[in-house]
Amino acid sequence: MKNFLHIIGLLTLFIMLSFSDADFYSSMTKADYNEGSKTLKFTTKLNTKHISDAIKINPNTAGFEAEVKKYVNNNFDLYINGSAKTLTFTGSQVSGETVWVYFETSGVAEITTLRIRNSILLGTFPRQLNLVNIAYKGKQRTMNFQRGKETNEVTF
Repeated sequence: MKNFLHIIGLLTLFIMLSFSDADFYSSMTKADYNEGSKTLKFTTKLNTKHISDAIKINPNTAGFEAEVKKYVNNNFDLYINGSAKTLTFTGSQVSGETVWVYFETSGVAEITTLRIRNSILLGTFPRQLNLVNIAYKGKQRTMNFQRGKETNEVTF
């Protein structure tokens, strides 16, 4: 019995140590449709260290926001009803361990299909997982993206 408890204790310690260096890589994007302005607004939450590593610039420097904008524009594409849409970067905010990125597209009268290519941080972190939650006229859809599955589509 004593040997059994010793083995269980060692296995528990081994399992706990195997998770100690595991870092979780994810981003979360919320897309909200504003029917009055016909605008689809996006808010993306990123880990400050992860995005800083990807764009290779310190988040406390003056050029950080411009580099984040360029990075998001290069790694996030939007197609509504089969047509590519232009994303307008409206700002970003560093808040401790989190970077909030804001962008939008206007002139969205009706959405039947929404296709997104989201490769944010996938090139830097192979285990990265990106989630996008879309709210459109009372309907909710969720997309997930990972390396090898950078594009996803939903219908409304």
